[in-house]
Amino acid sequence: MTAADFLHLVTFVAALLAVTPLLGRWLADVLGGETPVGLRVLAPVERLLYRAGGVSPDEDMSWPQYAGALVAFNLLGGAVVLALQLAQGYLPLNPEGFGAVPLGVAVNTAVSFLTNTNWQAYSGEASLSYLTQMSGLGVQNFLSAATGLAVLAALARGFRRQSAAGLGCFWADLVRSTLYVLLPLSFALALVLVAQGVVQSFAPYVRATGLEGSEQVIPLGPAASQVAIKQLGTNGGGFFGLNSAHPFENPTPLSNFLQALAILALPAGCVHAFGLLTGARRHAWTLYAVMLVFFLGALGLSLWSEYATPGAATLALEGKEVRFGVTPSVLWATSTTVASNGSVNAMHSSLSPLAGGLALGNILLGEIIFGGIGSGLYGMVMMAVLAVFLAGLMVGRTPEYLGKKIESQEVRMAAVAVLLPCAVVLIGCAVSCLTAAGRAAPGNPGPHALTELLYAWGSMANNNGSAFGSLAATGGLYTWGGALAMLAGRFGVILPVLAFAGRIAAQRTVPASAGSFPTDGPLFAVLLASVILIVAGLTYFPALALGPVLEHLLLIAGRAC
Repeated sequence: MTAADFLHLVTFVAALLAVTPLLGRWLADVLGGETPVGLRVLAPVERLLYRAGGVSPDEDMSWPQYAGALVAFNLLGGAVVLALQLAQGYLPLNPEGFGAVPLGVAVNTAVSFLTNTNWQAYSGEASLSYLTQMSGLGVQNFLSAATGLAVLAALARGFRRQSAAGLGCFWADLVRSTLYVLLPLSFALALVLVAQGVVQSFAPYVRATGLEGSEQVIPLGPAASQVAIKQLGTNGGGFFGLNSAHPFENPTPLSNFLQALAILALPAGCVHAFGLLTGARRHAWTLYAVMLVFFLGALGLSLWSEYATPGAATLALEGKEVRFGVTPSVLWATSTTVASNGSVNAMHSSLSPLAGGLALGNILLGEIIFGGIGSGLYGMVMMAVLAVFLAGLMVGRTPEYLGKKIESQEVRMAAVAVLLPCAVVLIGCAVSCLTAAGRAAPGNPGPHALTELLYAWGSMANNNGSAFGSLAATGGLYTWGGALAMLAGRFGVILPVLAFAGRIAAQRTVPASAGSFPTDGPLFAVLLASVILIVAGLTYFPALALGPVLEHLLLIAGRAC
């Protein structure tokens, strides 16, 4: 690594730390019902949206009502995306005349974008019209991200309220998150990306004749507007098939830096916002510290592996863009996998076995470090609930968390939210190993094939969306089975979280006592990190040992497989 590489990393971490409290305060104000001073011009739009939808922003929904509205709205959005894909051949803004997307891929894509996964079994520039990209995928990028913020707001209210029956209004949380947070930030970032050369055009594709006399098709489209929200909303779906490795999506080192920072900015801000909304700022910074330690640990080990692995001098640049180099590519791979983003600027299959295994491990930990927008925070809170439960068992008393008693039902909800995605990953991987279609999908033999399968199912079940880049995921198992995995990974976590929030909102706050376990210091941070590692280790260690760990040992021994 060079001095420029170290400067790049230090600048990135410093920028992330700097934007965290700024975005956290912004999010807390918006989710708390305040209209930002500079955005009050949008207040009439907010009121118009409520009137058009026939909803009252002051409605206080119980958790089943909140969950029902959330699920119904998201499924309706998925139906719109599906319809656009199937009918795009008859719709405008389709200069290349693309026909209907195959049904399995269309369903998979619709589910992918409504669940904030953005797993792509297609190449956007080769199969989707401008209208489908904008009105379908682009819109869902906003709404799925706003859904995560809405659940964060409901969970925070559950801790803040006492003897309450409701968690707030889903429609108000959705509208305010979109109108006052996601739209302004995306608009600003899109302008910067256009200035950097990211394409934003409605013109037809350009046909050019190459030096050898063959015709080359140069795809265009309204990409910058979608790239901005795909990063800020931790969506990750690329306008082009190569995603952020495509020069029209990510043309310069500056655009690469800003997009990588955008991936983590709002998830990091959500942690600070949670502390402000619940009045537990010290606890929120403790959660943030655990997230940051995991992130820096994975980043450091990945960089060491890329630069120190035998043969690194010739292998380090394999699968990476020379425009960016090794360090920014590894930084992106770490950021996109810890944040449940899924966009890539390099082929993860070409990472060293250890670096690829760490990227896989980041995903398998679940949406907790820093996780998706909103979903990362509530995923980490469920882990924290398990940690205080274990602490309560050790001292022989009912555990408390942020002033609320954690009883058997709350622990069950937290366990379901944590373990359900794990079960989906292992079941999906097992089915892939047992079926001919599943075994034929990996592009490599040996332990790397198992890593590809684990990565694919881990990415879908944990709503990440990235892929190793060497797995053929267009077969029925991965389109239809993957759609089910994404739905389970999204709503199988959201519903227990909302049920948990509803139960604790109905409780009265318990004053801290001499027997209370503090959740805002180093001891709790160590306990929480230990619980995360234990859960992941007990769940995935055998599979990881036969995949990336074995591949790393074979590489050290000088064997390919």
